Amino acid sequence: MVSLQEFFKDSVGQAMARQRIKADEHTEYYVVNLLTLFARSEALFDQTENGLELKPLAQVIAESVAHELAAEQRYALQRVGDVALFVAGFLPDGLVAKLVDVDYYVSLGGSAYSALSESVRGSRRGQVFGAVFAELAEKFRDFVDVLNEVSAEARNNTDIDVLRTYEIWLRTGSARAARLLRSKGIEPQPRGALTHH
Repeated sequence: MVSLQEFFKDSVGQAMARQRIKADEHTEYYVVNLLTLFARSEALFDQTENGLELKPLAQVIAESVAHELAAEQRYALQRVGDVALFVAGFLPDGLVAKLVDVDYYVSLGGSAYSALSESVRGSRRGQVFGAVFAELAEKFRDFVDVLNEVSAEARNNTDIDVLRTYEIWLRTGSARAARLLRSKGIEPQPRGALTHH
């Protein structure tokens, strides 16, 4: 049995190998953690008066500019990059009926990671993540392609939607959902076991 994180690690690694995309192991690990984190809808969506919704990324950027604290601006840039990568790579079909398309997310996400890599330069966080954010900015479209393949594999090669089933298990503790996940070789992990850097 593997955890959801291990499932994504294998899927991302295989997709990168098939597409001949090379990246630093820290960048690959960041993308795997991002997928694992966003498998929980409350991590991807924002709580609003209408319930869980995906806040428009332009709004997140506007709010970040209003922040006087650099740390809050960096968090907003990271949020924009992360959400743009996940939505463009893992949920592109959801963009069909939207006013914006994948190119918008690719442009916005790549720019956010680029600005973030500049913003953290010279800081302790920059020593750890600066190169990761720079590589994500440079290869954003490549990583969107990798996530497109991971998403397609998760939907097409199984008789269950892995992420949807995992979400059901997290919310309800459903024994059936746990069995379905285990049948695909994924061991359900409690919320506290998921990490994101």
